[in-house]
Amino acid sequence: MTTKTSSKATFTAPTLEFMRELVENNNREWFHANRPRYDAAKAELIGVVERVLTGLSPFEPLANTAVKDCIFRINRDIRFSKDKAPYKSNLAFAIGPGGRQSGRIDYYVHIQPGNQSFLGAGMWQPTPANLAKFRQEIDYNVQELKDIIEAPEFKAYFPEASGEVMKTSPKGYSADHPEIDLLRRKELFFLHRYTDKEVLKPGFADEVVRGCRIIKPYCDLLNYLFFDEKEESVTL
Repeated sequence: MTTKTSSKATFTAPTLEFMRELVENNNREWFHANRPRYDAAKAELIGVVERVLTGLSPFEPLANTAVKDCIFRINRDIRFSKDKAPYKSNLAFAIGPGGRQSGRIDYYVHIQPGNQSFLGAGMWQPTPANLAKFRQEIDYNVQELKDIIEAPEFKAYFPEASGEVMKTSPKGYSADHPEIDLLRRKELFFLHRYTDKEVLKPGFADEVVRGCRIIKPYCDLLNYLFFDEKEESVTL
């Protein structure tokens, strides 16, 4: 893992205040006039990501994962958007092998004032092939998934499941299937929300690591279904 631990792995109130003001002044002139404030906020973000990477290293294979590859740019892609505001209203990073573009199920952290920060992970906008694999797993071996997402520690930390759900039954599955609620899901992404007060605590990065450890078995199951199962069968 190509990183070193920062001496200041925490967010401070001025960072959240900058983000609040950015929402009200989302234009290039204001942003450039307040560039030092953004630089200070980004420095704190880098410190938090470094700490999270260090905390994950004992149980997550993240060799050669650089901090800069985990952080999302604050600039919005406005080429095809009606909203021409140039900047995002949040700071964010995603951690997977190699960073935010690992292509695998990873850990996503979203920092936004107004108690809108969260840690999230899971199945989000899957390909049709991966969604079919997920449904097949539910049909053939749902207990492994249930043992993970219905475990008391998991449910306590990730009480909120988000994502699109079909109103009808997916093709090939009857409406009276015992697991029809899971089968109707086109996405299954779990969230743990943080208050602004929690984000500003000195141990916030360690709390994120704790959440990642809890949701890791679910991420591992999805990564196995979507990416590793074929590789393993070929190896065998």
